[in-house]
Amino acid sequence: MDAKQTRAARSTPAPVTDTDPVADVDRRRVQRGWYFYDWANSVFSTTVVTVFLGPYLTSVAEAAADADGYVHPLGLPVRSGAVFPYAVSASVLLSVLVMPLVGAVADRTGRHRVLMGAFAYLGAAATAAMFLLRGDRYLLGAGLLVLANVAYGVSVVLYNSFLPTIAAPEERDAVSSRGWAFGYAGGALLLVLNLVLYQGHEGFGVSEGDAVRICLASAGVWWAGFTLLPMLRLPDRAGAPSGGPAGDGAGSGFRQLRATLGEMRRYPLTLLFLAAYLCYNDGVQTVISQASLYGSRELGMAQGSLVVAVLMVQVLAVGGALLFGRLARRFGARRAILGSLVAWGCTVAAGYVLPAHRPVWFFALAALIGLVMGGSQALSRSLFSHLVPPGREAEYFSVYEVSDRGTSWLGPLVFGLAFQMTGSYRAAIGSLLVFFAVGFVLLLRVPVRRAIAEAGNPVPEAV
Repeated sequence: MDAKQTRAARSTPAPVTDTDPVADVDRRRVQRGWYFYDWANSVFSTTVVTVFLGPYLTSVAEAAADADGYVHPLGLPVRSGAVFPYAVSASVLLSVLVMPLVGAVADRTGRHRVLMGAFAYLGAAATAAMFLLRGDRYLLGAGLLVLANVAYGVSVVLYNSFLPTIAAPEERDAVSSRGWAFGYAGGALLLVLNLVLYQGHEGFGVSEGDAVRICLASAGVWWAGFTLLPMLRLPDRAGAPSGGPAGDGAGSGFRQLRATLGEMRRYPLTLLFLAAYLCYNDGVQTVISQASLYGSRELGMAQGSLVVAVLMVQVLAVGGALLFGRLARRFGARRAILGSLVAWGCTVAAGYVLPAHRPVWFFALAALIGLVMGGSQALSRSLFSHLVPPGREAEYFSVYEVSDRGTSWLGPLVFGLAFQMTGSYRAAIGSLLVFFAVGFVLLLRVPVRRAIAEAGNPVPEAV
C-alpha cells in the first residue's frame, strides 16, 4: 500500500459491520464529531439572524439615514428599515449560485471536509467581525451578513453530504435526529448566555450596543471553536469522487442540476408538491428571519423579551414536530401539513393585528410559531421522500435542498418591498399571507397517493 492509500485508509471510517466492535467504536466516534458541527453552526441562525442582527443593523442604518429615513447604497434610495431583509434576500440568492459550484468541486475531488472547514471558518470570521459594526457602518453589516450567510449555507450542504458515509441506512434517521437535537441545544445554550450578558450589561460594565456586538461576535467564536471537533473526526472525503462527465467542477455541477430537473419533468406531481413546498416554506423562513425585526420595530418589544421568545420557539419546535408526527399517523402527512398551513396563516394574521407593547400576546404568538414550525418542516421532508423515485434519493434531495434555500430570498424581498412602499412593518408581515395561501392551494391539488404510485413507491396507509 503506497502513502496515498495509507492516508486514505486512515481518514475513511471503518465499514459498518455487526461483528467488528472496533469498527462500531470508530463509527460512533465519527458520528459524535459530525453532531458537533450542528452544535457549532446553529448559533449563527439563532443568535445572529433570528435575534440580534436584525434590530441592531436597522439601528445602524437609521443612524446613516437622511432626514427622510433613506440610505443610499450604490446611489439607490432604500428605507433604513429595509436594509436587513434586503441583505438576507441577497445572501440567499447568492448562496444558490455558489452551492452547486462548491458541491460539484467537492464531489469531483472528494475534499468535502476541507471545503466544509474552509466555508465554516469563513462564515465564523465574518460573524466575529460583526463586533466592528457600530456608528453608521450599515454597509459593513450588510456585507458581513451576506458573506456569513453564504458560507453558512455552503458548509451545511457539505456537512449533510457526510451522512450516507458515517451511518448505515437503518440508523440514519437516528443519527440525523441527534444532530438536529445537538443544534437546538447549542443554539439555545449560547442564547441563554447572551441573554444574561444583554440583560445585565450594566453590571458587566458595557453599554447596550457593546453587549449586542459581543453577542454577535460570540456566535462567530463559538462556531469556529466547536468546528474543530468535526474537522478532527470526519473523514477527508464523503465518498469517492464522482465519475461524471469530464469538465470543470462548476460546469459539471450546473449540467448535473439541469439534467436532474429535466428528468423530474417525468414526475409532474412530484414537481407540483415541490412547488407548493417552496412557496409555503418561503413564508415560514421569512417569518422566522424577520420576527425579531417586526417585534422590536413595530411591537416595541425589548431585546431581552425577543431572546426569551426565540428560546421558547426553539423548545416548542421539538414538541410541535412530535405532535404533528402523531397527527400524520392518524390523518396522513398531507392533511397534517395543510392544517399547519392554516395555523401559519392564522399566526401571520394575528401578528398583523397584534397590539404593540403587549409582551404576553407576543409570547403567545411565539408559542404558536414554535408548535407549527417543527411540524410543517419535518412532515414536508418525510412526504417528499415518498415522491422520489427509488434509487434517485440523493439526486432529488439535492434539488430539494437547493430549491429550499433558493426561493427563500423571495419572502424577505417581498417583506422589504412592502415596507419600502408603505413604511409599515404591519403591511410587510401581512404580505407574507400570500405564500401560505398559494402553498395551501397547490398542496391541495396534489393527489398524494397517485403521486407516490407514479414515483414507483408503495403507498402508506395514512398519507
